[in-house]
Amino acid sequence: MKKSTCITSIAFAFIMLLSANVGAQKFSKLDKSPMDAAAFPTNYKDANKLIKIVYSRPQLKGRALSKLAPNGKVWRLGANEAAELTLYTNMKLGNTSVKAGTYTFYAIPGDKEWTAIISKDLNVWGSYFYKEANDVARLSVPVTSGESLEAFSITFDEANGAINMHLGWGTTRVAVPFTK
Repeated sequence: MKKSTCITSIAFAFIMLLSANVGAQKFSKLDKSPMDAAAFPTNYKDANKLIKIVYSRPQLKGRALSKLAPNGKVWRLGANEAAELTLYTNMKLGNTSVKAGTYTFYAIPGDKEWTAIISKDLNVWGSYFYKEANDVARLSVPVTSGESLEAFSITFDEANGAINMHLGWGTTRVAVPFTK
């Protein structure tokens, strides 16, 4: 009797363990503004990156860009968490030297120019907790226009001795130059 009770107890414990693990595997639905990353060099096989940004990609969905990223207000550069910028080497934003490291990247949109902001804050949701006192660098850059993009997008290229981080959403385009 003892042997069969022991085997039954072990079998019951094993079944409970399996059912607990199955029930624990709940996956969230796809985020409406999925996270993405852009880096330079853009060749994904090149492990020697100089700069990378991780951000979420909201969609316009018939809404005006000015409602989602209002002029004159600090914007998290995407959706959800504020964009996270990693510099793998010391760089400059305008005339300001920025040491290699990880930062939060914000922008202040405007009709004719945007202000790009590198902040030492980390792990920040949105721009609700933005503190100007924690700015590491700021640079005003001109706004241009291009083909309409439904999803907020970031890409990099190199031109005129700068690594340009291109921001695009709707027909708005902004190029933020970083130099070594």
